Formats: sequence, C-alpha cells, structure tokens
Amino acid sequence: MGKPADIKTKQTTASVEDFLSKIDHEQRRKDSIVLVKLMEKIAKQKPKMWGATLIGFGSKRYKGKSGREVDWFLIGFSPRKANLSLYLFMDVKKDAAALEKLGKHKTGMGCVYINKLEDVEMKVLEKMIADAFKVNSTK
Repeated sequence: MGKPADIKTKQTTASVEDFLSKIDHEQRRKDSIVLVKLMEKIAKQKPKMWGATLIGFGSKRYKGKSGREVDWFLIGFSPRKANLSLYLFMDVKKDAAALEKLGKHKTGMGCVYINKLEDVEMKVLEKMIADAFKVNSTK
C-alpha cells in the first residue's frame, strides 16, 4: 500500500452529538438524528466526525485512478445549510431506478441531496444506504 495522500477532511475525535445539537435549522437537526440512527443500524458502527461538518460510518483506504490513496468513510452525510448531503458514492446511471423511486432529490458526484426526509420514501432511502454500505465495504 502506498502512503495515503494528505487531505484536509480526516476522522476526528469531535462529538457527533455536540455537532448535531448545534444545528440551527430544527428540521435539519431532527432529520440528521434520524439519519445517524439509520446509518448506525445499517453500519453496526458508531458515527464519527470527519472534518468539521461530515458524519461518517466505517473507514477505508481508497485508491484513485491517479494512484493517490485517501482514508475515507464508507457512508456518511453532512447537514448543510441548503440540504442534507448524503455521501453514498453511487453511480447515478447504474442507480437510476432506485433514484427514480426515492422522491424529491438532486444528485452530484456520488452524492444525493435532500431538502428534508419527508420529501423522500424512507424505505427506498434505507435500501440505498444499505446497498451503498455493502458495496463500499467490499470494494
């Protein structure tokens, strides 16, 4: 294994509970607590803070096409001002069928953006998170 690249966002010892309690937006805070419980159930692991604003589950060394290696979480999310950013490292084309059933959302580079959990089908979201955890655990 090569030496991991030095990236700014790393796992920290900061408290997830403290971070969640400081989220000003009440709905975002409530949805974040639901997501933590859901991801914790799927990952069978406690959440960890990654940097100042990311909550991640698990850890793995990823090797990019350039050969650069980074330590990163398997699944996670960040309660941003505009939305909940879920880091599921999905392939938008491959996962199009599941995304169609999800409900109101946007996608980016491996991320799913949701305004609030009531906008989406929770069973579909739970399956997507579980599938992402399984795939990312075995890559």
